[in-house]
Amino acid sequence: MRKLVYYIGVSLDGYIAGPNAEFDFYPVSDQMAAWINARYPETLPTHIRGLVGLDGVPNKVFDTLVMGRGTFEPALAVPTTSPYAHLRQYVVSSTLKIDDPTVRVETGDPVELVRRLKAEDTGMDIYLCGGGKLAASLLPEIDEIILKSYPVVAGAGIPMFSGEFSPTLFTPTRRESFDNGAQVTWLARA
Repeated sequence: MRKLVYYIGVSLDGYIAGPNAEFDFYPVSDQMAAWINARYPETLPTHIRGLVGLDGVPNKVFDTLVMGRGTFEPALAVPTTSPYAHLRQYVVSSTLKIDDPTVRVETGDPVELVRRLKAEDTGMDIYLCGGGKLAASLLPEIDEIILKSYPVVAGAGIPMFSGEFSPTLFTPTRRESFDNGAQVTWLARA
């Protein structure tokens, strides 16, 4: 069965972005960027893939992406309405209106969406791209977290999970460290 994987960068104080959706404060080194490009090339937006020589590189882990409106909206400033054209894209929003056949806007229950995607006969894992409210609503369906922890305190911003109190245990299964002080930890649902 396909897994829902929350692949996310986070500050020491638990924020995935700043108050205005900033994420450029994360110290990404060349070593870490090369590792991401080699291991998870599909997690880079389509317009970035071309800049780093990943055009035509096949997806390795994910073939489907689920994100909230707040994660999707910065793409409109690029401008693009299909930020991950190399993946099937689902945006969970009750108010977003876009005219792009490559992006499906889901107005219903995100848990039901993920359950449908997981039940498909074929396919790779499902990339939960963010944000914190959507991640909290999908917590019962998250099978794995791939946590890129950066050695920086944001002070405020968008939390990794923004929802009701719901303690959920995950077990670390692996960890890698990088020259910028960041670590990537894989956590499986306990």
